[in-house]
Amino acid sequence: MKDYFNKDASNLIEKKLWLFDMDGTIYEEETLFDGTLQLLEQIKNNGGSYVFITNNSSKSVDDYVRKVNLLGIKADKENFFTSAQATVLLLKEKFPSSKVYCQGTQSLVDEFISNGIDVTTGIENVDVVVVGFDTELTSDKLRNTCLLVTEGLPFYATNCDLRCPVNFGYIPDCGSICQMIENATGRKPIYIGKPEPTMVEIAMKKFGVSLEETVVVGDRLYTDIATGLNAGADAICVLTGEATKEDILNGNIKPTYTFNSVKDLCL
Repeated sequence: MKDYFNKDASNLIEKKLWLFDMDGTIYEEETLFDGTLQLLEQIKNNGGSYVFITNNSSKSVDDYVRKVNLLGIKADKENFFTSAQATVLLLKEKFPSSKVYCQGTQSLVDEFISNGIDVTTGIENVDVVVVGFDTELTSDKLRNTCLLVTEGLPFYATNCDLRCPVNFGYIPDCGSICQMIENATGRKPIYIGKPEPTMVEIAMKKFGVSLEETVVVGDRLYTDIATGLNAGADAICVLTGEATKEDILNGNIKPTYTFNSVKDLCL
């Protein structure tokens, strides 16, 4: 097997844990990319496992399970690790019993509540601020966030992605929303999701595999590919989302392999 740049990628057959980004990698909104189901079946037939690691915190794990099931993908909660789940782990470790203000979708709020986080969308007695990719964003939410951030509360964000792919191009993601808040308040959040290696490390430990047996697949260099490289694993960039071949050739973040799409990973 050769990748887009004619690099030998035959060792991919030995990978046992495949960590996939979602938006721009295996689907675009409600359209599943050609080859996705075939590749996932191939991984299972080779004795491997697949996990979806997404920075998109606008949906809960339950929402994601329903979505991919409707697209024909066999998956349950064990096949997911999201920036929302990574945020829950951080909050439980650093801010136990604290009240968390969440600027995010109702789905993200529900995810926090279901994991025992004392979450609020109000501004009273708040201990820490968390911003997610909010597809239900309002000016009132932004005003409340800016007020609390200006007061100096600890300030976190689920992910640093600047834009999210949709069927006509892109819309602002969590990173762009946080740039608005930073421009207004002068404060930048601590980002939790990719490119931090946390999701990769937790998945490897859970499935009992080594770095050599692990590969990350994504479409965005500064999050997906950087995550794999930061963890020490191989990373595959597909050209169905944000990154272009020019970005790869001219940028500082170099994926281990590059393919046009997940279809080209099917044997």
